[in-house]
This record gives sequence, structure tokens and C-alpha cells, in this order.
Amino acid sequence: MSKVVKIPMQTYTLTDARNKHGEVFDKAATEPVLLTKQSRPSHVIISAESYQKLINRLEELEDMVFGQAAEVALSQSQMIGTEDFTSALEHLVNGKT
Repeated sequence: MSKVVKIPMQTYTLTDARNKHGEVFDKAATEPVLLTKQSRPSHVIISAESYQKLINRLEELEDMVFGQAAEVALSQSQMIGTEDFTSALEHLVNGKT
């Protein structure tokens, strides 16, 4: 089960964000900003640089997970050697069993 980590953020209502958009975007340049609608989280604004860092980190984590899965699959594999595999394919192509 994943643990939810709450990051403290400056919060604005959607109305405040509309009325104070300069302030909201200035704040979002340095840290995430939470927008709420009817007292519930609605959107998070982050800088383009922070967004790109987040995407890059997610891709790194995906690569790590896929790499670990590949290592497990390889360690559990019962693959035969290349020569044996090639010979088996040749036998199949030639109709031999």
C-alpha cells in the first residue's frame, strides 16, 4: 500500500486565483499552489520546470521498475544456449522433430 505524503502548499480558491492570478503564478514559480473549489482540492499549479523534473523522475522510476522486472524474469528464465536454440529452429524449419 502506498503512503500518501501531504505537501504543505499555498492554497487559493478558484475565485481568488482569478482575482490574484499574478500572485498565484508568482508563488507557483517557486512551489506548488493548490486551487480549491467549494473547499475541495481542484487543481495544482506548478512551474514548467518543476513539471519537467517531475516527469523525468517518474520516467527514471519506471525504468528502474522495468529493469528490476527484467532482472527477475532473466534470473527465473530457463533459456537454452544460442547454439541449441539455433539448432532447434533449423530442425523445425527442416521438418525434423
